[in-house]
Amino acid sequence: MTTRTTRLLLPLALLAALGACSAGSPSEDDGAEQEQALTAAQQAAESAATPPAGPVDAAPPPPMECDATQLQGLVGQVLEESATEQARTDAGAKSVRVLKPGDMVTMEFDSERLSIEVDAAGKITSLRCG
Repeated sequence: MTTRTTRLLLPLALLAALGACSAGSPSEDDGAEQEQALTAAQQAAESAATPPAGPVDAAPPPPMECDATQLQGLVGQVLEESATEQARTDAGAKSVRVLKPGDMVTMEFDSERLSIEVDAAGKITSLRCG
């Protein structure tokens, strides 16, 4: 049973239960109470059937992540300063770091960072994200 159907049936079941609980002879007050309960049940059913107004919650865009697969053709080339920024842009990374032999490297993983490893001659040995 769907949520919408459940919301519609709940006020009607409540109204039926209130009617069953009434004493033997209905008085004028009971008739007024039943009328108010019926009106409230109808309003509740209408509000449950009406979609909420306002903007629909859209999923936020996925975070920017690095993708170094397109850059593997640069392996073996000498790294130039202008190529570093171009590689960062092509990978979709927020930042870039160049790792030379003997450099201290943090082991934290950053999905938005491009890491370019070079040898002693300045040739690119690997490109990866992280």
